Order: sequence, then C-alpha cells, then structure tokens
Amino acid sequence: MAGGVALGVAQLAAGVMGPQTFPVVAVGDAVVDLTPAAVKEFAIRTFGENDKAVLVGGVLVVLAAVAAVLGMAARRRLAVGLAGMAAFGVIGALAVVTRPDGGLGDVLPTVIGVAAGAWALALLVRRASRPVAVGPSYVDEESGERPAATSGTGESVERPVTMRGTGEPVTFDRRRLLTGAAGGVVVAGAATVLGRQFGGREAVDAARSGVRLPQPATPAKPVPAGADLRIKGLSPFITPNRDFYRVDTALIVPRVDPRDWTLRIHGMVDRPVELSYDDLLRMPLTEADVTLTCVSNDVGGPYVGNARWLGVRMADVLREAGLRADADMLLSTSADGFTCGTPTDVVMDGRDALFAIAMNGVPLPVDHGFPVRQVVPGLYGYVSATKWVVDLKATRFDQDEAYWTPRGWAAKGPIKTQSRIDVPRSGATLKAGDTTIAGVAWAQHTGVDAVEVRVDGGPWRQARLAEVPGPDTWRQWSIDWAATPGTHKIEVRATDAAGRTQTDALAPPAPDGATGWHTITALVE
Repeated sequence: MAGGVALGVAQLAAGVMGPQTFPVVAVGDAVVDLTPAAVKEFAIRTFGENDKAVLVGGVLVVLAAVAAVLGMAARRRLAVGLAGMAAFGVIGALAVVTRPDGGLGDVLPTVIGVAAGAWALALLVRRASRPVAVGPSYVDEESGERPAATSGTGESVERPVTMRGTGEPVTFDRRRLLTGAAGGVVVAGAATVLGRQFGGREAVDAARSGVRLPQPATPAKPVPAGADLRIKGLSPFITPNRDFYRVDTALIVPRVDPRDWTLRIHGMVDRPVELSYDDLLRMPLTEADVTLTCVSNDVGGPYVGNARWLGVRMADVLREAGLRADADMLLSTSADGFTCGTPTDVVMDGRDALFAIAMNGVPLPVDHGFPVRQVVPGLYGYVSATKWVVDLKATRFDQDEAYWTPRGWAAKGPIKTQSRIDVPRSGATLKAGDTTIAGVAWAQHTGVDAVEVRVDGGPWRQARLAEVPGPDTWRQWSIDWAATPGTHKIEVRATDAAGRTQTDALAPPAPDGATGWHTITALVE
C-alpha cells in the first residue's frame, strides 16, 4: 500500500511537471533504450501495439512484488522498508535525469513520491503493531510458541507477540491496519486520477477539438471509383484512424498543446527558422494519399496503413530556411526525445513529404502525432515518420546518428516491394468451389504494376488490380480460384513500376526491412 501511495503521489507531481518525469515512465523508457533490437522485435511480434502496456505492466508487477517483500520486512524493522523504498527512488531518479531531455529538477516527483510512500509505510507499520504487556514467559513468535499476553488495558491478546527494534513487545492489529490501508487506497487512487488530469490530457484534447483545418492549396486527387474492391475481409483503401497501426518508442503518448508547439529548423541552413502551429496553418497546405509502413513489419504483417494526409511540404520549409547543398540528412526530434534521420534527397525530389497536421480529414489523433508529424512517402517510418516533431536539424549522415542506427538498423530505409494476402486468412476453412483470393500490395514511391498468385507451387497467375490515385499508396488486388478439397498453399508476389519483382528470399525486418513471399495455407472441404 505504501508503494501505491508513492506511485500515486509521484504521478500527481508528474502531472504538474510533465509525464516524462514520472519514474515508472522513465524506467520503462530506459528499458526500451537498453533492450537489444532482437528482443524489441520479439515484443512487437508477440504483443503488437500492446507492447508498451505490457512493459509498463511488467514494471508495476515487479514494483508490487518488491514492495510486498519490503512491507513484510518493515513489520519487524521499519528501517529495512524505508531503505528499500529509498533505493527504488534512486533508481527512478537516475532514469529520469538520464533521459535525453532530463534535468535535475525532474527528479522532484520521484522525491515527493518516495517521501509520501515512506510516511505511509511508517504510519501503516505503527497502525499494524499494538503495544502489549507480556509476562516473564514471553517467547518470540519465530520460536513457534504463542504465550499469553495482555494489552496495556489488561485485555487478553490472542495474536503472536513480537518485539520492536526498541525492545517494546507488540502484537499485530489487523483492524487498524485495514482501516489505514483503506485510507491509502483513497490517497493513491485520488492522486493517480488527479495526476492524469493535470497531465494535460483535457487541455490538449480541447485544443485539438478547437482546430479548424484550412482548405488545401493543393488538394489530393479524388480517389478513383475502382480503388476499393469492397471484398469482405480485404483491407479498405483508406485505413480508418482508429485502425491505423501505431509503433513508436513512446511509453506515454506526448500531449503537446498546439499553442505551445514550435518547430525549429536549424543546422546546415542559411536562415534558421522557428514556426508556430498558427504559422504552419497559414502556409499553403498540400493534401496527399500516402501509405505508411513500419520496418518492424514481418512479411504479411499488419504494420501498414493508408491515409489522406494534410500538411505543409517539407521541401518548401527547407527552401525558405536556405538548405545547404552538402546537407544529406534531416535529423528530426520528437517531443519525447526520439530522433529520426531522413535522407535529404528524398524529401527534396518533388514527392509529397509533409509536416502533416491532419489525417483523414481531422486534426491528427494524439496517438499519431498531434499537433504535427512527418509523412514521407517511400521510406520506412523509423527514418521518416517522426510523430510530435519539434526540431529538424539539417546535417550529414557522417556527422549525426538517429535513435535506431546505433541499435543495429540501417541508416537509410527505402521501403521494399511487398504484398499480402488478406482473404482468405491463413488457416481458414473454405468450401469447395469458386472463391476469391485478395489482398494488398505496396511499393511507395514507385507504385505497384503487377501482382501474381500461385496455388500449391503451380503456375503464377496475374491478379486483377484496383485503381490507385498515385504511386504512394498500396493497391488492392484479387483473383478467382476454383477451390478443390484438401489443404492448399497460396503464395503472392508483386512487381513494382520499375520492373522489380518481390524476392522470395526470406529475411527478417532487421536491419532494413523484411523480404519474402507472403504464404498462407487454407483447408478446403
């Protein structure tokens, strides 16, 4: 209970100072940073978008287990429990100050939380231990004997008697402990709720709902009538915001008030620029349909989605700042300290690389980068799609490294041509007869030119392709199949507009994206 009070009060203090100062978040971030890439990939594959919730839950479970042990130890010697709580405070404080944007003052929530927890522990230990009078036959409870004893008022005491560090005999008082614990529940719960409210959730949500999106100076092309084949189970051409994948390093989603947001453009530029959110809204806006893909996506995986984005072209901002010709890297930084290195030539070659402010007709959802994020067609997200972006430094790959590069990932991440079978699902049971095989394929910023399907190693057959508005989105495909009874293996491969056919060589996501043909099995009865 004392541990719960400590965390609740720390969260309340962090709600005032900023969620990044909450020690559980800081420790979780440190775990993310120190975890080998292979373990991170396992977590993403196993837990998907719930990987961060699992990590935070694991930290809390460890804290609860250790707190329980310290609580039992504190019953006999309070100093042991207090020392253990202080040790965890030191760990939390170190995690906070060693964050990329951490400072000495950020340890205040940890210190306040530990102090509150120590006070609660001392109080609960006192409430759990009632002084008693014992006779000369007293034997410590560890001996297994239960001697008669009386309280200071002469009442009989049935519970075991032990000795405080001061030599004073005491007995366990369950009723007083439970009433004290009930008070601790109230304190911990109220502090947690208030901390979350003070953390800016309501203010940022209100600010987001108040955003009025300007009309784009350059609207996106209308989505062609044949872009969505409307086959049951097939991924829709436009991915709804609620279904769009989320993979990032943020344990607690940054909540950035657009009124306080600024974007700093500096480094190898002639005229450093600092833009406010209102500045961005006043600039000419471009609308574009772009499919984003995570480099962690296994062949046939779910970490890909297509949306209509609205934003300011990055190239326009960089030209305004006077980007120098020898700058080959754009090092962007998120509000939570994450960094990303984007090749400059890709941003400047005419494609719709955006500082995006809207997604599918509404201001960016907080989980997807509100108020501003990057969207760059043709690059995996780890080198292009910085959410909650606040800083962009024009630099060089031989001078700077982004977050994932020293962790074993490639410095540049062009998206590889891929295809996926959505219908039928792997392992599905089908009825014999005419059926449909369908899915999506992508090759941003080149475009998909052909998709082929084969069953049981037979000849490749051309699939029908849906229409697309341009080369930056995925493309639906389908093919008819006369299914016969038995277990069948279905494979798919795509060819992009440059004539490159998807390789059958299997490779994991690290260091620059998975390869291979998506293969499923289906049982036909």
